[in-house]
Amino acid sequence: MKQLRVGMIGYKFMGKAHSNAYRTLPMFFPEALKPEMTALCGRNKDAVTEAAAQLGWSSVVTDWKDLIARDDIDLIDINAPSDAHKEIALAAAKAGKHIFCEKPLALTLSDAREMLQAAEEAKVAHMVGFNYRFSPAVKLAKKLVESGRLGKIYHFRAWFLQDWIMDPEFPLVWRLQKEIAGSGSHGDLGAHLIDLAHYLVGDIQEVIGMSETFIKERPIAAEMTGLSAKGSKDAPKGPVTVDDATLFLARFAGGALGSFEATRFAAGHRSTNSFEINGSLGSVKFDFERMNELEVYFTSDEEDVQGFRRVLATDPAHDYAEAWWPPGHTIGFEHTFIHEILELTNALRESRLPQPNFHDGVKCQAVLEAVERSIDERRWVEISEM
Repeated sequence: MKQLRVGMIGYKFMGKAHSNAYRTLPMFFPEALKPEMTALCGRNKDAVTEAAAQLGWSSVVTDWKDLIARDDIDLIDINAPSDAHKEIALAAAKAGKHIFCEKPLALTLSDAREMLQAAEEAKVAHMVGFNYRFSPAVKLAKKLVESGRLGKIYHFRAWFLQDWIMDPEFPLVWRLQKEIAGSGSHGDLGAHLIDLAHYLVGDIQEVIGMSETFIKERPIAAEMTGLSAKGSKDAPKGPVTVDDATLFLARFAGGALGSFEATRFAAGHRSTNSFEINGSLGSVKFDFERMNELEVYFTSDEEDVQGFRRVLATDPAHDYAEAWWPPGHTIGFEHTFIHEILELTNALRESRLPQPNFHDGVKCQAVLEAVERSIDERRWVEISEM
């Protein structure tokens, strides 16, 4: 493949992150397949035209079906709300377009499986947007687990804590409506934790969980942009139909135990995405708010110097580091998307399936729904039941 002509649907929070990745990739990874930002799609003609000029897209359309029908598009990038993922992905696969879809892959496991089947039958490449895999420090944690340097893995504990909707007057945005988002903190934040668990430790075998919606009603939003929204004090209220917080325990197929917490009601936590892995020979700790660092502990260290050490994942020994700045000069959130697009373009050039892909999206959705079933039925649920 010599070119990658991209058509993107959505242009707000994730749309900006993806656009920046497409634009920046050739500057720092000149050997990569260069994406061409061919067309941007949004329903509001004026807004999408303004966004295209700001983000660097060559043309605009207001109907995603017209975008998919174009002959000058190779890849459909879907970062519209979750309820739109399935219909767009199925149409893109039918048209023979490669697909890059934000997480969670779909509203339901059955929809996710249908999307995977359609992509496989069409023989198109497919990728799902679990960007946190592409932090150099997370890549280091993966290497330490895979190489056996942490020994047998006993524990994986993870938490994604935010506080952005603690104000009861914060408007009822689409992320708080089940028919659009699928679920709340569970599917939005917890999905990332589940994917990291699968990536780092392996398949989850069974789960048991609990959840709560702390604020049952909110003012109807007058305007939404990314994670922000505006409303009025006199606005009527609508029901919140998703979880504000979900916690669950898990048992991995390899024998490790897991604990997961996702909440939007943790005061003081803007976006604390963290995990810890404990093995027979050592441990690692990661916090995305300090994304360039991995805390590492080895039991083999001499007793007088034992303890967690801070490893700064900016040296050339670490993934992606040579493309960026001199050692010690850190990178940020946006770089995870650039690395994600690097994997996508490399996979297309090498005629292989990108990682993570719709198979990973389906696996994640199966765990999400198993947790929900566990909460409804108040019991342990095997993933094989789903």
